Amino acid sequence: MAKKKVFISFDFDKDKGLKGTFVGQAKLQESPFSFNDFSLREAYPDKEWVSKAQKAISKCEIFIVLLGKHTYKAPGVLTEVAIAAGLKKKRFQVKPQRRTPKSIPNAGEVISWKWKNIGKKLGYL
Repeated sequence: MAKKKVFISFDFDKDKGLKGTFVGQAKLQESPFSFNDFSLREAYPDKEWVSKAQKAISKCEIFIVLLGKHTYKAPGVLTEVAIAAGLKKKRFQVKPQRRTPKSIPNAGEVISWKWKNIGKKLGYL
């Protein structure tokens, strides 16, 4: 099965490690899912960032929000969710196990960070 094209939205200032772990798990041989990450790799000035985010999100098949402690109020994540919703992208949110972060309206269903759950949402299982 071909890799899915995903955009991963996360709190850029606080959750780079969370995103790194998520992407790293997808690269493990035993992982039941894999994807090509279309997320932005660095910060840009606001005007340039929105344009780059729109372009990247428009190329993805699935939009994933990684829920950290403060993600629900991260302006960049809220903007990316609005872009993905406007483009009618399939969306879902992933919460780390044993945590109960606040979800984001209009960002899709919240699932627990388990390989089986993520694999199902990506259409691999």
